[in-house]
Amino acid sequence: MIGIGIVALLAAAGCFWLAVRTQRRVHAMMAAETPGVPELLDRAAVATDLAGRPGTFRLVCEVVGTTAPAPVGLLRSELAGVECVWHAQKVERRYERRERDDEGRTRTRTYTETVSERASEHGWALLRDGHTVGVDHGGRRPEPVERVLDRFDPADDPGRGGDRTLGYRRQEWVLRPGVGMYVLGEVDDRDGPLVVRPPQDPTGTFVLSTRTESELTGRDRRAQRLWARGGAALAVLGLVLVVAGALS
Repeated sequence: MIGIGIVALLAAAGCFWLAVRTQRRVHAMMAAETPGVPELLDRAAVATDLAGRPGTFRLVCEVVGTTAPAPVGLLRSELAGVECVWHAQKVERRYERRERDDEGRTRTRTYTETVSERASEHGWALLRDGHTVGVDHGGRRPEPVERVLDRFDPADDPGRGGDRTLGYRRQEWVLRPGVGMYVLGEVDDRDGPLVVRPPQDPTGTFVLSTRTESELTGRDRRAQRLWARGGAALAVLGLVLVVAGALS
């Protein structure tokens, strides 16, 4: 009983940690300013004049606009061939394995393993006020994005003995041009043109979403309340079990 109580207390700590992290994200979005692109360009020009050289401008803020191709042009997703500004894919193998338990009984179980998972390295641009700001996703995945492929291909030769391959599930997601996007990050001019990217401060908040700010803050507030209430319930349960176990 004490062991179960300790597990519940650890789970409560995890819930409280998630609640605090979610609350910080909400506060970061509410506190950040949302300058227009012309204002960002003006601020970058002032920073360049003051420093006597370009590449010194940095500002944590929100950037809102519609997605547009980077200078490399439109991309094409590898599996579905959809024109986009970003794409990702995942291939999973589904297979059967015959296993023997401790009592000598044999049964067949189905497993899934990831064969490959990758995303396009290039960023894209956000178009607003007739100007563009580059987006460096820093390896992050924008959310939510459109899934354009979800297909299961049965294996041509499942094989015999050992693992038996049933087939492969192929999924692909894309971010098309012209999609509204909200980004909270750090805008700088170190590459020349303005680019928004993950903050250099490791504790900074980076949000890359096709939802609006109000949708994001509303969702996060609901999640924060659920994590906090769940943590409180687990903490009470854990304490009761630990005390009951100690007294028994």
